[in-house]
Amino acid sequence: MGRPYGLLRAGFPYLKCLSMRRTTNFPSDIAIGKEGRLYILCRNDGTASIRKYTVDDEDRGTMGRYGQGEGQFTWPVTIIADNEENIYVSDEYLHRIVAFNSDGEHIGTWGEHGTDPGQINGPAGIAFDPEQNLYIVDSLSHRVQKFTKDGKFLLGWGSYGDAEGEFNMPWGVAVDELGDVYVVDWRNDRVQKFNAEGEFLFAFGKSGSGNGEFNRPAGIDVDLYGDIYVADRGNDRIQLFNAEGRYVQKFLGDAMLSKVSLAYMMTNASPNRMRDMADLEPQKYLRQPKSVAVSDDGLMFVPDFGSYRVQVYLRQTVPLTEQEFSPPRRSVTLHQE
Repeated sequence: MGRPYGLLRAGFPYLKCLSMRRTTNFPSDIAIGKEGRLYILCRNDGTASIRKYTVDDEDRGTMGRYGQGEGQFTWPVTIIADNEENIYVSDEYLHRIVAFNSDGEHIGTWGEHGTDPGQINGPAGIAFDPEQNLYIVDSLSHRVQKFTKDGKFLLGWGSYGDAEGEFNMPWGVAVDELGDVYVVDWRNDRVQKFNAEGEFLFAFGKSGSGNGEFNRPAGIDVDLYGDIYVADRGNDRIQLFNAEGRYVQKFLGDAMLSKVSLAYMMTNASPNRMRDMADLEPQKYLRQPKSVAVSDDGLMFVPDFGSYRVQVYLRQTVPLTEQEFSPPRRSVTLHQE
């Protein structure tokens, strides 16, 4: 399926909240599996785990374990699923990739610490391309590298700096259905786009808090229509851009109590009284989101790092044909006739 000629963005409403404190403390990333399965990576000082969840807010237990042995992780950053629903996790402290099957069984660990081509130095973002090759953001070496799923080095590019194709501690990475690569350039407060061979295509973003500006952006995803989603961590929001990098809208958070939170509250009188006395307005906002993930059916998942939950939104987008979408105009201001 190719991309549509144009898009009617009818809306992007908040849908639901998943999980709560104690079950997903400090959720930093999320991988989308099949049939509503989710894998939530939780990380804090001295602890890390993967919580298995469902879109229906059902807790399915934990997989993976904190540590430095085989099948363990110490400072995990990103979690993704391949087309067989095997789970891959980057570990920036141990400089390696750890893989599990969907049942949580360890199926592989690879990575050699270093700065030479094919070695890994502080891996952060990871993403599969359409051929299931793995791109790794080598944050401490300011570069991107491409490997096979079992760790064979294919290519790499990037160096320290702020020019086109240079990075300053890059973080997140996403690959679209065409094979193009999007890299969050963390300390340069921008996103850069490359083709599959590492050739620079364009960049967008600058430091700030206005629309289209960033304050230490972290995670990124691209949907099947080419829209780009960026976790603007320092500004406590998700920003949405079109395929050309033009700002579209932002998400600040709309959280309500999740299903499991409601069940907990109904058996605990003290939290109910505390909530009744609180100002509820700030409780809905995102706090330091590090990542964002969009499913093929249009669900946007935002691990709300500082609030121990996942906020979920539903994309409402209609593909348009050339007959339904007029040529570009000088002004993009919407108004009522």
